[in-house]
Amino acid sequence: MEISTRKRPHRVACLVFDGVNTFELGTVGEVFATLHPDLVVPWWYDLTICTEDPGPVRTAAGFDIDVPAGLEAIRTADTVIVPSSVYEIERAARPAVVAELQRARDRGARIASICAGAFILAAAGLLDGLEATTHWRFADDLAERYPAVTVRPRVLYVDHGRILTSAGVAAGVDLCLHLVRRDHGPEIASRLANWMVVAAHREGGQSQFFEQPVSSAPLDDPIATSVNHARDNLAGDLSVESLARVALLSTRQFERRFNEAMEISPGRWVVRERIRASRELLAGSDVPVELIAERVGMSPAGFRANFKAEVGISPAAYRRQHQEDEQVDLAG
Repeated sequence: MEISTRKRPHRVACLVFDGVNTFELGTVGEVFATLHPDLVVPWWYDLTICTEDPGPVRTAAGFDIDVPAGLEAIRTADTVIVPSSVYEIERAARPAVVAELQRARDRGARIASICAGAFILAAAGLLDGLEATTHWRFADDLAERYPAVTVRPRVLYVDHGRILTSAGVAAGVDLCLHLVRRDHGPEIASRLANWMVVAAHREGGQSQFFEQPVSSAPLDDPIATSVNHARDNLAGDLSVESLARVALLSTRQFERRFNEAMEISPGRWVVRERIRASRELLAGSDVPVELIAERVGMSPAGFRANFKAEVGISPAAYRRQHQEDEQVDLAG
């Protein structure tokens, strides 16, 4: 990690639009506009909020903020950060914004997006040929609209050096602390995280927050019969051969029809259903992990491996994080 030794403040331009997410904007302000007293550093950041048409900007929360700076703030910025806006996802690229962002990239400025701000970077061509992330709800849309971008929906942020993207909303905290870590080192980033009462580095990625849809099939279909049987018998034999017998189909017919109906292989679907059921047990009970594995039809080792592959963190870490979240909610 190369820590900057500059002496002057590092100029940060935060580009906002109507519908800007106030949490993300507040995160940028908390990290880059305030030098907390216990951070002893040779320089900090000089934050400017800017917009295409200076003046009042309506936030997603419904109140206005006054933004006197225009796009010219980007021209002298060392870092440009683009938080999300509820209106910009569907809006066509803004020519003036595209031009300024491209010029900033060409002169070597660091450019980062939070959540759906990735759509602005993608519209400017800044993500072409790169991996990027955004909020998991918008990942498919980003990939469809910008096929030159490789979308990674499961991570908290992607760092390409000069171009960075983060996942949804709170992942902006992770991204901003990562930028501080790059600029000032892990100790300063950790102190800042302590001041903000957040984790300096979170385990896992967005996978642990996905709302896993429960796939369905028509009730009069043999595939629906096998699906319902599997959900009622997660601890039992759910091999392809067993499910095919329940569906009264040959193994070959069953696999073909299951793939057509569910858009996933039977084996992969069974693993996801077992992991989905285990997440509820991990978050809502103190049942030992080994017993949870047994209840969902997996060996402890197989359960841990599949859980980590599917969710991005271990079962123990998932339980710890989600039960801590519940304790915070109760305390509040």
